Order: sequence, then structure tokens, then C-alpha cells
Amino acid sequence: MEQPITIGVDLAKSVFQLHGVDAEGAVVLRRQLRRSQMLEFFQNLPPCLVGMEACAGSHHWARALGRFGHDVRLMPPSYVKPYVRRGKTDRADAAAICEAVTRPSMRFVPVKSEETQALLLCHKAREFLVR
Repeated sequence: MEQPITIGVDLAKSVFQLHGVDAEGAVVLRRQLRRSQMLEFFQNLPPCLVGMEACAGSHHWARALGRFGHDVRLMPPSYVKPYVRRGKTDRADAAAICEAVTRPSMRFVPVKSEETQALLLCHKAREFLVR
């Protein structure tokens, strides 16, 4: 199997969908992984570009995959949506994420540290209580 150089990951609650392409753009990876299999799978891969839609959980995964040498980039979901070619499925979303992360005009969300996420959680909770 060719090694993917770009992987799009569609995050979900328990099953994640992966879509990977090689240097020529040919699909070399279409796979579902359970949450417990993610770290082991990426630990065994050589460093590559990994794209994900930005959400609270994606920052955790970005930090974890970054420790293995992967270049993880987070994108706002609204920027990925135009790249979905067919119906709204996890597999189609992963392919769209893989396509979008390689675009030169794409804007990315910086990965937040645990401390920053905890601070933002406090601010949101306070805002909710004040309302």
C-alpha cells in the first residue's frame, strides 16, 4: 500500500472516517477507526498532513497527533462544506476535508492548548450564568 501524504479525518463520537491520498492525488486510504484505535494508527504512520474540521474535540486530537510528528491543520466547517461532492455522509466529509486542507487559499484555525480551552470554558460558563 502506498503511504498517504494527506489525510482527511471526519471526527464523530465513536467512529472516525479517514480518507488519504498519495503524492499524485490517488486515493490510498479509506478507513473507519474507533476512538481507541486512532492513536495507534497514526503512531505507525510516517509524518503527513492531517486535516480536520475545527471543533472542541479536534484540538485534543490535533495535539495528540502533533506529538507523532504529523502536521495537523484545523479548518472551520463552513470552509470545508463547498468541497463536499455528494451527499452528507462521513465518508464524503472526510474526502472533502482531505481536498480542502491542500488548497493554498484555505484559512486554518490555530490549535488551542489545554489551558486555553479550559479558560474559554470558564468564560462560556460565566456568560451562560450571567444570561
